[in-house]
Amino acid sequence: MIIALVGEIFIKEPTRVALKCAGVVYEVFVSLQTSNQIKAKVGENLTLHISHIIREDAQILFGFAELIEKNLFERLIKINGVGPKVALAILSTYNPQTFAQIVESNDIKSMQRVPGIGPKSAGRILVELSGWSLELAQNGGAKVAEDSNLHQVVLALESLGYKNDLIAKATKGLENAEVGEMVKAALKRLQTL
Repeated sequence: MIIALVGEIFIKEPTRVALKCAGVVYEVFVSLQTSNQIKAKVGENLTLHISHIIREDAQILFGFAELIEKNLFERLIKINGVGPKVALAILSTYNPQTFAQIVESNDIKSMQRVPGIGPKSAGRILVELSGWSLELAQNGGAKVAEDSNLHQVVLALESLGYKNDLIAKATKGLENAEVGEMVKAALKRLQTL
């Protein structure tokens, strides 16, 4: 699984970048937000966080300048009916901070401004992400470090099917310990929520 690419820009377009890494050129699709953040020109080096999607008929790379944008993309594509193209359209329309405000205020009209999203899809996305802005606020605007124990606990609770808003409440202020102990403590809190 490819999680990041560091290489020379081979081709640069508004929604696509080709990176030459060790003699191999990778096609990476990017949001307009990331595209605007890329100041490097063709021939210069660039680092992108990558979401690698493997399908029966293709392997597709999506690149992001910021880790928080990648995490939001990966959360969006977990929602039923939201594929990579729609997730990229959302990230091209709104930056993660603005999107968090839309989710927090349950603003369906703003969601419908994204190309390809109607009223039903907008409502479903807002319901599915109801805890995302809480999680963002809980961490002071930064995503939990991917190698931290807290991140492992969040992943474990997500895999058990808990919604993001409950996970944010159960993990808020959780003492740092072994991952197993932290998961048990979070599960005890979830029983009372």
